[in-house]
Amino acid sequence: MTRPAAPGPTQAAPDQVRGETAPGGEPARRAEAAPALILGATSGIARALARALAARGHPLMLAGRDAAALAPDAADLALRHGVETSCHALDVETVDPGAFLDGLPRPPGLVICAIGAMPPQAEIQDRPEAVRRVIDANFAGPALLLEAAAARLAAQPGPTALIGIGSVAGDRGRAVNYWYGASKAGFEAALSGLRQRHARGGPLVVTVKPGYVDTPMTEGMDLPPALTLSAEAQAAQILRALDRRRPLVMDLRWRLIMAALRLIPERLWARLRF
Repeated sequence: MTRPAAPGPTQAAPDQVRGETAPGGEPARRAEAAPALILGATSGIARALARALAARGHPLMLAGRDAAALAPDAADLALRHGVETSCHALDVETVDPGAFLDGLPRPPGLVICAIGAMPPQAEIQDRPEAVRRVIDANFAGPALLLEAAAARLAAQPGPTALIGIGSVAGDRGRAVNYWYGASKAGFEAALSGLRQRHARGGPLVVTVKPGYVDTPMTEGMDLPPALTLSAEAQAAQILRALDRRRPLVMDLRWRLIMAALRLIPERLWARLRF
């Protein structure tokens, strides 16, 4: 069944689908599962998370720059898992965070931010406007959205959670992607501050630091298989941390690698090329 939700000032009227039964006539399950809002829902990790959350019975609100591109996933998840889904247009560079969140069909109890842009460093480093767009897409826009979301989650009864996807690229600047890394470092610092601010009674704030993940964002890159996760494996790690109320998601291999890289003196680091 399709019914439109009232549009907020910064979103198109969303397409909403209520899954009354799952395939085989199975009734909708786990009505108590918190509604989940996924920002940047066209990303590979976000789509894997949406599938896993729908299988758990969470109603889903999918948000992205092109709401129409989200509609096939929303309809499929509603049909397969008997959950309510809706699609929402979101331009993170221009959105009014409060108006967007207050215009959703229902208050989410779980907010996941998978928004990100990773243009080639060489294409942006001499173009200030392009650099500003990367900072807005990876740091300023998502951080302001999560600031507003955290305040609303803190006002809700019961456990709530906010998950932000950063990157190991934020740990140290590299010549090949330092604007992307800098924007992710800023985003992760904002998440750390939100975690401390809401530590007493507010939402769980989870920082995800992926390494290499096989998604459309990394398509065409020569990724080392031994250090590369599938989107599904990364999503499973995130949900495991959520279930266990852990604030950090980082694959053990990347914990070890980044711990070693952080020990390299800056004078030597500047001479490295990788």
